[in-house]
Amino acid sequence: MQMYDYLIVGAGLFGCVFAHEATKKGKKCLVVDKRDHVGGNVYCENVDGINVHKYGAHIFHTNDKDIWDYVNQFAEFNNYVNSPVSISKGKLYNLPFNMNTFYQLWGTKTPEEAKTIIESQIKEFGCKNPENLEEQALSLIGKDVYETLIKEYTEKQWGKKATELPAFIIKRLPVRYTFNNNYFNDAYQGIPIGGYNKIIDGLLEGIDIKTNVDFFKDKDALSSLAKKIVFTGKIDEFYDYNYGNLEYRSLRFENTKLNTENFQGNAVVNYNDSNVPYTRIIEHKHFEFGKQKHTVITKEFSEQWTTEKEAYYPINNEENQKKYQAYKALSLQEPDVIFGGRLAEYKYYDMHQIIASALQKTKKEFN
Repeated sequence: MQMYDYLIVGAGLFGCVFAHEATKKGKKCLVVDKRDHVGGNVYCENVDGINVHKYGAHIFHTNDKDIWDYVNQFAEFNNYVNSPVSISKGKLYNLPFNMNTFYQLWGTKTPEEAKTIIESQIKEFGCKNPENLEEQALSLIGKDVYETLIKEYTEKQWGKKATELPAFIIKRLPVRYTFNNNYFNDAYQGIPIGGYNKIIDGLLEGIDIKTNVDFFKDKDALSSLAKKIVFTGKIDEFYDYNYGNLEYRSLRFENTKLNTENFQGNAVVNYNDSNVPYTRIIEHKHFEFGKQKHTVITKEFSEQWTTEKEAYYPINNEENQKKYQAYKALSLQEPDVIFGGRLAEYKYYDMHQIIASALQKTKKEFN
């Protein structure tokens, strides 16, 4: 019994945008998610008035005015600017790499002084055809920045030595010869006032939703409810791992409520040193300029992924890309299934890119 035009598997940004746009076209949608909430990884959990980014820091940024206007339909954004700091060997450094960082490293005060040091280190330590991440970094930024702010953090993040990681992971590094700590160059940036749930709730208004539903435990029955499926889960799981598992890195989060007004003075602080087990600490109230007398912090740990853990970052090496292309070839033979999102496309997306992708696919579907 087909009760719906679309069964949307996964209530993350892609699924919610697709459901919203389909509903505007008069289509009837059912959105299902295996978690106990909608919103995917942008979901915020309210802890005593503080919107905790449950699955890691999410800062909205884009150069696309149409995408910016689209999200502003559902929530007003504040003027938060992402300016993380990094701790290495007990010292604080500004990110991204800019004149403040170079002053903290070398005491340089002019762009010319900083450029001279970086260019001389690239000449000494770099190579023309980098074969791994370490060689790539040395060829882009030189020894001091690499060893102080990249090497140990990256090895924690990926669980491998930098010499074992492919060069393409850091095709470029943001280097600024200005005193500018804004991590993003985009024209539009901020955090939705009241958290990302406001956007998700706006997108899903009037749409049938079922949480705590594992699509694969009742695949046939759920699929029979709709004419078409929009699938945002892992593409290899959809095809029962026919060509083997695609690999990811996973994350683990430890949340702590503290009876202090201000723990670290910044929303995001990276911890570079390998002897510190977590990669960063997030203090959520700073995303929304909170005035609460308490705070909530999250320590973020990068972990080896298993099928029991949440998949966060695709490992897009040659072997995995070959497997993905085989799965993609299968997906192209599915006229009644639309695949979209980071898991279904095995691609790391920022939020604005996910929304743009979903809008593009709905346009293709309905025009």
